[in-house]
Amino acid sequence: MSAAPLVGYSSSSSEDEDEAKAGAQAQPGAGSCPRAQSPLPSQRLPVPDSVLHMFLGTEEGPEDDSAKHGGRVRTFPHERGNWATHVYVPYEAKEEFLDLLDMLLPRAQTYVSRLVRMEAFHLSLSQSVVLRHHWILPFVQALKDRMASFQGFFFIANRVKIYTNQEKTRTFVGLEVTSGHAQFLDLVSEVDRVMEEFDLTTFYQDPSFHISLAWCVGDARLQLEGQCLRELQTIVDEFEDSEMVLRVHAEQVRCKSGHKFFSMPLK
Repeated sequence: MSAAPLVGYSSSSSEDEDEAKAGAQAQPGAGSCPRAQSPLPSQRLPVPDSVLHMFLGTEEGPEDDSAKHGGRVRTFPHERGNWATHVYVPYEAKEEFLDLLDMLLPRAQTYVSRLVRMEAFHLSLSQSVVLRHHWILPFVQALKDRMASFQGFFFIANRVKIYTNQEKTRTFVGLEVTSGHAQFLDLVSEVDRVMEEFDLTTFYQDPSFHISLAWCVGDARLQLEGQCLRELQTIVDEFEDSEMVLRVHAEQVRCKSGHKFFSMPLK
């Protein structure tokens, strides 16, 4: 079974950067008395080397050190003023869901030991795209206008599936949506309209909506599909009250741009 592509997340949040302003030249105060000035020397004193080299390299962007992000590699290079932006439905994990995850992850780690639990859970409605800082608020407002008429809905995510990102640099174990798919498609349709307005990449064709549970660096489909996948599905199917645990109410759409979050409640 081939793995469906996952949204390519940026490895770290962008910093809030204001555009530099040119310094205005100071004007003398009104009514001040002019002072006699001595002629400036025609020869300037040399600037010490220690001062000349003090600020070398300060205009360069942050270094992309994958070791600081668990081995993850940026989907796109960091540039000053660019903000990695992602639209999704958040999922607040309850105790029973975490209990299920505590059963799934150790079993999956017997096949791929480097798997680690996701820090937060969500269902993607967009790919990760790049916004310039001054487009963030107009982009979010356009999303809010599109989401204003949508009502909340229930969905079920109970099918274990293995995913990779487009570059095959990361693998994910996820729970695929088996009920509520049509409502997610409606949301994506509106998000895509906003993306097109801002000349950004729309979502995948025929998407597989899912909650990612764990991830690892590299393409681990060969190890995780097959026997491992069957064992994980059995754990889900036999988990007590799994139908209720994995039945979720979608209450809001959220946009993350850099380190800022914008929420759009569904009616």
